[in-house]
Amino acid sequence: MSETWESATAYVVAALEAKGTATRDDFDVAAIVAATRDIVDSWDFRVIEDATFWRIAATFLKV
Repeated sequence: MSETWESATAYVVAALEAKGTATRDDFDVAAIVAATRDIVDSWDFRVIEDATFWRIAATFLKV
């Protein structure tokens, strides 16, 4: 399967909503996708460490 912006976005949304405590509307998903893409230099976000992903996500929490 080829990884794309859409698959990366789906990965981010799934990760954010997995615990049931937050929704995609609580975060700037596009910014998370862009920042994560810059770090991993790929659309395959499965390679990023969980701690790094959550640091990025926390940066883009809407308040």
